[in-house]
Formats: sequence, structure tokens, C-alpha cells
Amino acid sequence: MPELDAQDCPVPLLGPDEPTPCEIVKPDGKGRVVLICEHGGRLVPRALNQLGLEPEAFDRHIGWDIGAAGVAREMSALLDAPLLLQRYSRLVIDCNRSVRSPDLIPEVADGTPVPGNRNLSAAARQARYDAILKPFHDSVAQLLDSRADQQDTVLLMIHSFTPRLMSRGEERPMHLGLLFNRDPRLGRALVAAVQADNPHLIVAENAPYQCSDLTDYAVPVHAEPRGLLHALVEIRNDQIQSRDMQAAWAEILARGLKRALETLEETTK
Repeated sequence: MPELDAQDCPVPLLGPDEPTPCEIVKPDGKGRVVLICEHGGRLVPRALNQLGLEPEAFDRHIGWDIGAAGVAREMSALLDAPLLLQRYSRLVIDCNRSVRSPDLIPEVADGTPVPGNRNLSAAARQARYDAILKPFHDSVAQLLDSRADQQDTVLLMIHSFTPRLMSRGEERPMHLGLLFNRDPRLGRALVAAVQADNPHLIVAENAPYQCSDLTDYAVPVHAEPRGLLHALVEIRNDQIQSRDMQAAWAEILARGLKRALETLEETTK
């Protein structure tokens, strides 16, 4: 594949016939939950020449969150929940990273060099932000702010993770992680609820990584400032390879969420 010349990056980056970054499923959903899937797609803008990678790279966890979009779609149906799904590969720009994060546009992803991300000019980086990250998160903000009962909204970010990071040799034995930063209420309640219903599963807090202002976007930008109950959901991707597995995990999470919210309501009475 040809390597991108960063100086030739067009502004705007996306052609008029290319999809917008945000797909909204059930925009008029009446449920309490809003779902976000920041790594749901693996498209690459035509102008970026596949970032100099072979197509198979985008099938791996470095290109998208395997199975996460399927789980999110199933949950949207179960919960009558709006879902905002990001269509472009996380290798183009990571829509779950602070703009200050060093891996916002990764030059190396789990040991794989990304030629089209090397030595980008400020203009090339800005073009990706303007075309993908900003409009996606503008859509999230607009939907959250349009809800009739904003303070009753529950925000869930649906992600998946690889069982083993090749670059570090790091094994990740947990089946599910619930992540949070300053507000642990829903994350901890979900850990307890899912574990109680599924004692065979390994369910962890803030794993496989620690949520922070630098490593995440929706939690510090959308959830915390609005005071919304929220959690970032991380499912090990070997658990959600098929449609049936995705549907099963959507059921697990929907049941766990119902139980967690009931628990939280009891404690505030």
C-alpha cells in the first residue's frame, strides 16, 4: 500500500460521498440509557490510502473494537436506547482519547507500525480531528442535551479489549471490566450486579486499564460535567466474536444494569 504524504492531507478530509463519522441508531429511543461506541467502525478516509497498511490490519483489535458494535446494537434494541456509533477506525484518530493523548493518532499500535501516521503535520492532525472526532462528539453532546430529562440519563460506553497485548506480553484474564474516573457509583454497582448473576465470570473494576482524563474522552467530557450516572464497559473480545455471543452479552449487561440501578436507587432512599 502507498504511504501517505502527510502534507497532502486534504481539508476537509472526507469526500462528499464518504459516510459521516456518527451513525445514530434509535435516535428517538425512549429508554433511560444512551449508548456510545467510539471504536465501532473500521473505515479509513479514501485520501489516507489505508494508512499504508494491508486491509487485514483493520480486522484486528488495533483497527476497531471487535464485537463492540454488535453488542451495542443488541443493547440498543433491548433498552430502547439511542446509540451513537463511530464509523472510522481508531487508527485514523482515536475518538476515546483526549486531544493531548500521545496515542490519539498512533504511530505504532500494539507493536504494528502505522506508516500513514508518522510525522504528521499539525494541519494533517487537525484535519482528522475536524472530520471525525469533533463531529462525532458534537453529535453525542447534542443528543444528550436534547433529552427531556437529562439528569435521569445513564451513559454507557461500549468497548472491547484483546485477551493479550502482543507488545507487552500482557495477559488479560478478566471477561469484563467496568471503568470510571471520579464517579464510581454505576461502575461499582455494575461490577457487583454482573458478578452476582454470573459467578463464573471474572468482572473487574478499572481493568484492563485505568480510566483518566488523558486516556478517555466521553467520561471526562460528556458524563462527569453533566453529573450523569455512567460507566465504560470493556468486554474481552473473544467473548463476542459472533452475533449470538454479542446478543448473550447484551442480555448480561442489560440485566446487570437493571439490578445496579435498583441497588443505587435503594441506597439513595
